[in-house]
Amino acid sequence: MTKAQPASDGTISARSAGGQGHLGAFRSGATADLRRTGIHPNFWYPVAVSGSVPKNKTCAAVFAGERIVLYRGASGTVFALEDRCAHRQVPLSMGVVEGETLRCCYHAWAYRGNGRISQIPYLPKGAERPPRGVRSYPVREMYGLVFVFPGDPEKAATTPLPELPQYASAKHKTMTFSRTVQCHYSFMHENLLDMNHQFLHRGVLGKIHPKLLGYDTGPEFVEARYLFVSGGGKKDRGAGLLSGEGFGGGDSPDVITVRTQYPYQTLQAVPENAELPAFSLWAAYVPKDVEQRTHHAFGLLMIAKPPIPGALHLAWPFIRRFTERVFAEDRMAVEAEQRAWDEQGEDWNQEVFPLILDVRDVLRTNGVPIRPESALCGAAALCDGSPLAAAASHTETNQPG
Repeated sequence: MTKAQPASDGTISARSAGGQGHLGAFRSGATADLRRTGIHPNFWYPVAVSGSVPKNKTCAAVFAGERIVLYRGASGTVFALEDRCAHRQVPLSMGVVEGETLRCCYHAWAYRGNGRISQIPYLPKGAERPPRGVRSYPVREMYGLVFVFPGDPEKAATTPLPELPQYASAKHKTMTFSRTVQCHYSFMHENLLDMNHQFLHRGVLGKIHPKLLGYDTGPEFVEARYLFVSGGGKKDRGAGLLSGEGFGGGDSPDVITVRTQYPYQTLQAVPENAELPAFSLWAAYVPKDVEQRTHHAFGLLMIAKPPIPGALHLAWPFIRRFTERVFAEDRMAVEAEQRAWDEQGEDWNQEVFPLILDVRDVLRTNGVPIRPESALCGAAALCDGSPLAAAASHTETNQPG
């Protein structure tokens, strides 16, 4: 178990019982600006809500400047291709779905789900089709979301998707969030992990006094535990319903556990002395632009059903309103942080919380450098003769025509 101990300079330092200190012990004097670090592409990322990709329709998505078209064929299978026609570069998201293929709206070039060109209607008899089509992405549907694997396609099969057993549990009901936020994804990890910002939510949560119980760190994660003690004041009705107070759960403080497990983030709220969480949140922050100063936040809030039948259904609008209010305040703050970074041209933050210094190390060491110039190629990961480009070329060459 990790205990929070006062450091010699008066800040809070986390130490584990095994004697390992936090990642800050390995910091050098000069570190790269985290806001110039890109998210690593070798993970599964949600790029759309499943409901936004109806059968026989297309949906435009994006990952770090790479435009992606999703389309659902007649069989119900979702495919993901680079969103450009190999002919004149017109977005394929403007095209038409025919069976399991996607036809460009301009000259009617047709593509299979693997990105290969299946037909060019006006191609002279006997002439060969161009040898390459467009890049295809491994794609999976889970938890009501469409996930793509934007990195090395050979690693997709061995890279697990997040495990969320509560999503399919009959004892829980899930609320889905999908919002664009104008900031680097790292600001979101910091915001959720640093619960000392509850003053921001004083109009929604009342007076909350978060107490850091301790935290653990590792090469790919940071997990913090807080005790939320109410200090009085008026709070949104949905806050009490979400924590179980409105369902007869009492007013005991909640233990909040927040974890960044690269590249995702989770939060669980367990009423003190209870065994099961009142709710669990899973979140992913997917960069949209090449410089990754904007991202799309996807969230799944899994809420435990109370013993009273139908109570959660009645409380749902209040909980939704409460969560939207909290998210709006958080978005206001992180977007202000991004504007400050843009104005200053670098990170001027004077951070004093060791927990946040540690999560910055995790995000920095697991990320990749941002390469704005790669946007010229459309699919950034396939540029400049990279290993990804070689792998994709090999895949295309060995696929059936």
